[in-house]
Amino acid sequence: MEGGGGFRFYRLAPSLLEKDRFGNWVIAKEYNPTMLSEAMCKLMGFTYAPSQETAEYWRHGHSTEQDFIYVTTQSLTHDALKKLSEEVGPDRTLLICCKAFSAREAAFTNLTLKKIPQAVLTKCEWGRDDYSFRVANLPPAPEEDQTVSIESAAKIRKKAASVRAVADLFAAGERS
Repeated sequence: MEGGGGFRFYRLAPSLLEKDRFGNWVIAKEYNPTMLSEAMCKLMGFTYAPSQETAEYWRHGHSTEQDFIYVTTQSLTHDALKKLSEEVGPDRTLLICCKAFSAREAAFTNLTLKKIPQAVLTKCEWGRDDYSFRVANLPPAPEEDQTVSIESAAKIRKKAASVRAVADLFAAGERS
């Protein structure tokens, strides 16, 4: 019996994600906005082919001759989207993948708005290697021989609940 079948070899790109020194998943330092644009084009079924014209900075790729994609990590306002809509024109369409937008999706007939997947934005932090945060206004610890009033104890419990809520918020992110 003769063997058969073929083999294909593929070269894979390095992982988009890596663990930082604290064990949190972050976007790898070697990735840059161009690589994110390439990845989003692939994910959304577009061919990565950025425009060489500076006037069409928003053209990162295409799916047809009249259908383009723009990838940005910015939050886009209604005014920014209006300007983009005017630049794209009525005969072309543009898929915008962004962090967030503040406009009605149906406001622009030539634009389609999509948020960059949460897997990229929430589980990762761009180039972050310091997670320190300032905790202010913590209640003072009562002295051992000092009597705590009922009103003071209630304030302390309320502030402790706030601190626990913040801790739970961070712990929820680690479980996802």
